Amino acid sequence: MAATSTQQNASPSSHRCTYDAFLSFRGTDTRKGFTDHLYRALEVAGIHTFRDDDEIERGANILAELQKAIQESRVSIIVFSKDYASSRWCLDELVTIMDRRETNEHMVMPIFYDVDPSHVRNQTGIFEEAFARHQQRFNKEMDKVEKWKKALRDVADLGGMVLGDRYFFIPKMVVFTLTFGCFLK
Repeated sequence: MAATSTQQNASPSSHRCTYDAFLSFRGTDTRKGFTDHLYRALEVAGIHTFRDDDEIERGANILAELQKAIQESRVSIIVFSKDYASSRWCLDELVTIMDRRETNEHMVMPIFYDVDPSHVRNQTGIFEEAFARHQQRFNKEMDKVEKWKKALRDVADLGGMVLGDRYFFIPKMVVFTLTFGCFLK
């Protein structure tokens, strides 16, 4: 479906936002732990947060729903964990998030959960292993792999949070989201 002229000409300040925050994470690593706690804290603070298992209806086109949610969020919070880069879904979300950041007023907050930011930036360690598998699997789509690598480099250069004490970290994330979510309204 073609975008309407209103959608095409929308300025960043008039961009339609359904969600205050979009939460990008690798489910197998963090869904039943850190991400659940962060999500609950954001929701309790009144921050309407998109999380895939809560917002996508059965039978819906997952990719289209994820892309729409990113476009309709004020802030994206990316939880980088050890297995994040092994997920094509996560990497595709990241590319969409970073593209939105370049074209609109969209805040991006990386969280490094038991991951060194330099491993994300340089695709070393566990991230290097994931990309070796991606290069084999997507050997005919190397442009896609290069977009993933660039998005990881770019996001790791942003000011983010390296997870230390979880009990003090989550309130900081809530304050950040409230501050920038309100700023972008």
